[in-house]
Amino acid sequence: MLAGGKATRLRPLTKVTNKHLLPIYDRPLIYYPLQAMARAGVQDVLVITNPEHAGHFIQLLGSGREFGLKLAYELQEEAGGLAQAVSLAASFVGNDRMLVLLGDNIFTDDLRPAVERFTAQASGAVIFGVETAHPEQYGVIEMRGERVIGIEEKPSAPRSNLVQTGIYMYDTEVWSHLQGLEPSARGELEITDLNNIYVTAGTMRCETLEGYWIDAGTSHDELLAANVEVARLRRQGEI
Repeated sequence: MLAGGKATRLRPLTKVTNKHLLPIYDRPLIYYPLQAMARAGVQDVLVITNPEHAGHFIQLLGSGREFGLKLAYELQEEAGGLAQAVSLAASFVGNDRMLVLLGDNIFTDDLRPAVERFTAQASGAVIFGVETAHPEQYGVIEMRGERVIGIEEKPSAPRSNLVQTGIYMYDTEVWSHLQGLEPSARGELEITDLNNIYVTAGTMRCETLEGYWIDAGTSHDELLAANVEVARLRRQGEI
């Protein structure tokens, strides 16, 4: 579970706390992806966050018993990017495969069937996509039939309306792929660059989310929209 970052786009809300601890209706934002992990059948979860707020997460989440999970914690001590955060899970994951969720993604799909399909495949990685009216704001997924042939980050001329969400599954090759990554122009190791290594190797699949999804941590408008829609979904027992 990746829950670090400075979240400068959500200032002043994030001047004194981490964005993943902000409220979405009646609970903190990070509760939703943790509940998704539990629904997917995951038992052991590593929460990766920044040093400034690690104590807040431990105080709030504790051992993870409330979610039926066993939680551990790791610090990302600099703004090194999402792929760099993934690399911090190496000793925790070991020789297992892993499911990675961004802590500000809220969605209603049950990931368990996708996890079971991933467990059954020989190797590779999986990204999860959604159709959106504004793909230029995200990493755009280009498909040829059922094959992923490219992922382009925030293109000015998107080649599709299918965009990458903050849900990823990786095999054990991820560790060698991470070692070969170079920092982007902003000095970070990018998750899209990692995913495109699998794309180039022909070992990346894409699963499409059918239900509600939002990246609640991108702006004040998205945070508000998440609160409004999640309140409705919670009252209807859908999340």
